[in-house]
Order: sequence, then structure tokens, then C-alpha cells
Amino acid sequence: MIEEYPFLYETHLHTSQSSACAHNSGKEMAMAAKQYGYTGIVVTDHNWGGNTCIPKSLPWGEWVDEFAKGYYDARECGDKIDLDVFWGYEAGYNGTEFLIHGTTPEWLKAHPELRDATVEEQFEIVHNCGGIVVHAHPYREEYYIPEIRLFPKFVDAVEGVNATHSCHKSVSHNDPGYDDRAIAYANKENLPMTAGSDVHSTVMFGGGMAFKKRLKSSKELCEEILRGTDYILTNGDRYYDHKGNVIG
Repeated sequence: MIEEYPFLYETHLHTSQSSACAHNSGKEMAMAAKQYGYTGIVVTDHNWGGNTCIPKSLPWGEWVDEFAKGYYDARECGDKIDLDVFWGYEAGYNGTEFLIHGTTPEWLKAHPELRDATVEEQFEIVHNCGGIVVHAHPYREEYYIPEIRLFPKFVDAVEGVNATHSCHKSVSHNDPGYDDRAIAYANKENLPMTAGSDVHSTVMFGGGMAFKKRLKSSKELCEEILRGTDYILTNGDRYYDHKGNVIG
């Protein structure tokens, strides 16, 4: 199984330079991911609607520049150690969160209207640039999530496997039932699934998506997710097919 899908990507990763709940810099996260054996990572720090450490009072352009530093530092390191580093972010809506893939910091800077966009408007804006919206950990229950809200018509995919829910290394949000419900939801709505660790420190859980080929860009990651078939998912402990069935 590993031999057939040798290219492992972490699709949900935070840095301390942008996410207030993270513990390590972009460079440190990249180094740890490479050491673990990842082919690539997607830096998905919390945006202005989530647990960001960037002052929201900054002018929009300056805010984006500060927000992207974790990604840029990770990418600079990745270029030196042969680790693919893609840009993304986690958009927060009063506890409901979405992973945005397929955009760039420059694109974000050109769209200040996102600050006040609804979930529905976000979907349209992201799609206009060829990006995708993934509902992150849709059934997680925590104090900062007032209620579970689902938006099947305004997401492209569902994070079916989140390693913080079930990996043996995780010490937070640990309840495999959250993933079971997310997998059932994705299948019911016929939405592709993703997997990631939601990792906040250099302790790598090993979650993510494994592919038969090395990806060239975040755009290609989006294409593979939308295709929804030719990859496997993992929480670091076990493997799942694209429908969320345990296969190893």
C-alpha cells in the first residue's frame, strides 16, 4: 500500500507565526515534516475569523504579509530540503472552519472583501480563482464551536480524517467518532474526502493524503481532491480508501 502511494502530503498544518494555538515556526514545521517522511505540506494557518496571532487592526495588505510569514519561511526551508510547501489557510466562522486550497497570498491580498464574506460568498470568491473549500473537522465538538453547522452546497470536499481525532499521538480533540460522522456525511452528500493532521507542533502525527505521483502545485492538489478517487487517506495509524473504508 505504501509502495503504491509513496507521496504523502500533510494538508492541515499550523505555524506559530500566524496561528496563536501553534507552537513552532514554519521552518521548524517543514524540517519536522521532512524528517518524518512527508513529500509535502500545506500551511493552513487560522485566518482573521479564527485563532490568529496577527493583529486584526493592521491594514489589509500588511495583515496578509504578516499572516503569510509562516508559509514563506516554510517554503524557503522546503526549497532547500526537497519538501513541497503549498499555501492554504483555515477560514473561521464562529467555530465552523474551512480549509482553503489553490489560492496564493497575492490573491488573498487582492480580495479584502473576504474579511466580511459569508460562507456562501467565500465559496464563490474562492471558486472564481480555481480554488476549493474543504469543510474542516465538521463534527468536532469543543467549547469554541457553539454548534455544528453543515454547508454541503458551499464546500467542495470534507475533511473525513483528522488525525487529532484518532491518532495515538494526539492529546487534544481526541474522539474517533468525529471522523466516523464526517466520513458518513461526505458519502451521503457525495463529496470527496481529504485527510490531515491539524498539527500544531513539530510532533508529526503522520496524517494526510498519499498519492501515486508527486504533486507540482496546490492547484494540482485541488484537481486530485476534486477527482476524488486516486489517493488514500491516513491518520498516521491506519489507512483509508477515498470513501473512508479502512484498508490497512
